[in-house]
Amino acid sequence: MSSHKQVIDVVMPQLAESLVSATIGKWLKKPGDTVEQYEPICEVITDKVNAEIPSTVDGVMGELLAAEGEEVAVGQAICRMEITASPEVSTQEEADQRAAQAESKREAGSSRGHADESQRGRYSPAVHTLAAEYGVDLAQVQGTGLGGRITRKDVLAFAENGGGKSAPMAHVHSTTAAMPPMAPAPSPVTISADLGRAAFEPVRHSGLHLTETPKIPTIEVESGDRSEYFIDVTPIRNTTATRMRQSVSEIPHGWMMIEVDVTNLVQLRNKIKDEFKRKEGVNLTYLAFLLKAVVSAIKDYPIMNSVWAVDKIIVKRDINISLAVGTEDSVLTPVIKKADQKNIAGLAREIDELATKVRAGKLKLDDMQGGTFTVNNTGSFGSILTQPIINYPQAAILTFESIVKKPVVINDMIAVRSMANLCLSLDHRILDGVICGRFMQRVKDNMESYSLETQVY
Repeated sequence: MSSHKQVIDVVMPQLAESLVSATIGKWLKKPGDTVEQYEPICEVITDKVNAEIPSTVDGVMGELLAAEGEEVAVGQAICRMEITASPEVSTQEEADQRAAQAESKREAGSSRGHADESQRGRYSPAVHTLAAEYGVDLAQVQGTGLGGRITRKDVLAFAENGGGKSAPMAHVHSTTAAMPPMAPAPSPVTISADLGRAAFEPVRHSGLHLTETPKIPTIEVESGDRSEYFIDVTPIRNTTATRMRQSVSEIPHGWMMIEVDVTNLVQLRNKIKDEFKRKEGVNLTYLAFLLKAVVSAIKDYPIMNSVWAVDKIIVKRDINISLAVGTEDSVLTPVIKKADQKNIAGLAREIDELATKVRAGKLKLDDMQGGTFTVNNTGSFGSILTQPIINYPQAAILTFESIVKKPVVINDMIAVRSMANLCLSLDHRILDGVICGRFMQRVKDNMESYSLETQVY
């Protein structure tokens, strides 16, 4: 069967629903380099994390249409690739595609007239993962989402109706030692370098991840006078600066602090931390107990879980805790989704997982979205008092300071107790001292109610 070379455009994928653009951080392939399917071709920088864009086909790298440091809109071409295509197969594929589109239009016309199919070709990473697992051809799936977009339910329904293959693709990879490798299927002519397809690769880690350990920012020493030097502002640092300036400019910050006796909590943790480590494989930190106390208080005072919207206040039903995690050159806020539905052990596992992802550079964009209230464990750095800046557009941020032993008067007697400060910054457009004082007192009561009989499961 004869074949010919064909040049295709690789476009910037939509890495997240709310993302409209990304910056090319580094090209991992140069023009003329051979590229294998699922091999990363470039690293892009978003507001909070760096991500690799994988190739969806085998080919040769062509012209680079976007330079490093250039911001590119979603759907815009970033480079070209030369692939080998079979004319006969391409013709047959085009014929099948036209037939499928015609059938889809007939069905849509009979049911709802001229349906919107503008999102038909955009697939989320979750959809790609399911399609790979069940061997589903997404071109054959009818999308029920907005703009004809295919959802997870569409893929699952298609697979249940016999549309998928019997063996998941992951199993095919695991048996390569026992059977000869299969020839790759012909690739479509028009493709998008969708990030979700990176999960198909059997060797590399899936999801968003760094190609290397984050580098120390470049330092340029001023020639002649060495009394000062310059540090390059990284994209993440620039985003942090923008968000912090927006927060202090738009939000009238209020602040309060309350002191908590955590002596019982210290005794409880010391009692069970070793056994928990053996059973779960993660550390049981004080932060897990604090989060449980905070989410319980938010359930009693839901206005703390809200957003200012000019003519109304939007109260969020889901309690999604943004957890501030610091790295050498930035602070990231991954989110624990529906934290009120987790016990202390579940929160400890989530904290360990997200902190590990942040420091390993494997944080996904989805991990950063949806936060409704932020907690920062500033005490881990030895701080005893903090005035934090609110994580825009949330209504409040709470910090947990160092636990310090100090003399405390109890029933007119002096005792040595383990004490810690809790600091709260609040959006004074939404919250006032009365409601925040009650909220902080509830957190204090929850923290001081821990005892040796408290269950973490």
